[in-house]
Amino acid sequence: MSEMTQTQDNGQKPMSVGEWLITLIVLALPLIGLIMLFVWGFGSGNINRRNYCRATLVFALIIVALSLVFLFVFGGMAALMGHQGAQI
Repeated sequence: MSEMTQTQDNGQKPMSVGEWLITLIVLALPLIGLIMLFVWGFGSGNINRRNYCRATLVFALIIVALSLVFLFVFGGMAALMGHQGAQI
């Protein structure tokens, strides 16, 4: 087997339970986990880990966007109600 084919096989093989445990422990660490999401998500490592990290980043982006929408909508409503109450 050539070196190129061997490298591709290493990136395509399923991750073991131990590899998943290490991955989840590292991702649970503050700041280091965020950095590793980007490193593993856009690096050339195992495709399973890469897809998991990319999906986690997309999910986090959706949560942040929804949070901002709710903040502006409900925060604006609360500000308007507070302003109107001060005039009464």
